[in-house]
Amino acid sequence: MSTEAEYTTKKNIVVIGAGVVGLTTAVKVQEQGDYAVTIVAEIFPSDPKSVRYTSLWAGAHHVSHAGGDAKQRAIDQETFKVMWDLSAPGGDAEECFLRLPQTDYYYDGRDDRLEWMPDHGYLPEESLIPGTSTGISFTTLTIDTPAYLNYLLSRFLAHGGRIVRAAVQHVSQIVEGGPHVFARSRASPDPVHAVVVCAGLGARTLGGVEDKDVYPVRGQVVLVRAPWIRFGRTASHLEQGSWTYVIPRKNGDVILGGTKVDNDWYPIARPETTQEILERCLALCPEIAPPAIRAERAPTVADVRSLVLEEGCGFRPARKGGIRFGIEWIDSGRGTGRIPMVFNYGHGGGGYQSSWGSASIALDFLTEALAEA
Repeated sequence: MSTEAEYTTKKNIVVIGAGVVGLTTAVKVQEQGDYAVTIVAEIFPSDPKSVRYTSLWAGAHHVSHAGGDAKQRAIDQETFKVMWDLSAPGGDAEECFLRLPQTDYYYDGRDDRLEWMPDHGYLPEESLIPGTSTGISFTTLTIDTPAYLNYLLSRFLAHGGRIVRAAVQHVSQIVEGGPHVFARSRASPDPVHAVVVCAGLGARTLGGVEDKDVYPVRGQVVLVRAPWIRFGRTASHLEQGSWTYVIPRKNGDVILGGTKVDNDWYPIARPETTQEILERCLALCPEIAPPAIRAERAPTVADVRSLVLEEGCGFRPARKGGIRFGIEWIDSGRGTGRIPMVFNYGHGGGGYQSSWGSASIALDFLTEALAEA
């Protein structure tokens, strides 16, 4: 763990945000070795679920959204490799992941974006579900988001990272006063050498950033208990940007979804949407109903509803133009010149899929900037 002396000899870096992107970036920077990192965030993974903390509501599985974007695909591939290693038997985070076979169906067109995934293959026409034009199968992994987020936080702390709970109004508060200004009500004697903004949807209103290209994409999900499901299944309308998915977790829970609605700020689950999700998922995957019921008759939505643990929604932090990477130089507030502010936000619904790859890019920007300072 880092000592007080290390925090005076190493460069002090503040990461704003503790979602999956912020946590992963903080881990990557802290473990690089040259920096003492503090995460400043209003909500952390161990807090009760809130619509203001989207990462806990995610499915999540590693199915890349990169399409034909080569840069995004490289980011997602790097992330998949890291997660695959973490999920290996005896791996550091094995219990956070479930390796499984995945089948994706498409209603409109053929999608070649996932040919790099393990065991990738195209489905024969007779294996397609009604109305779909193509389908693929491959091997991937799903993520138990509460367990994984707390793993990242624990790993960060174990390597000497620090956390401060605060609602940051403006980046200048941290830059001038240090990350502990909120906790101690006084400025830190140690200067901040750089800030990394991983504020997700908060980048829209965070003073000093105020990126109006950031907007919410509301997603509603239903969590059910169905430990017999050990495969993933998705049906997508690529042109409409909508899909139905069944995402099991290693602990036996299954995420059913989903929705994708731009600029919808409604903060709780809509009952009619829950009903629609259950209907769509049952049609796509009748296996989610209890095996005993399926052995006797065709399952109904009521059979699946009896398995529901919770329902909720989150606001995916999307951004026009995609993820924002880069550097902006800002005044230190201490009369000592300027410091770099590094950006890593705007991942939309791909935060988990791109977390480690985007963290590497943010670290590269940070290292280059501090070398110039």
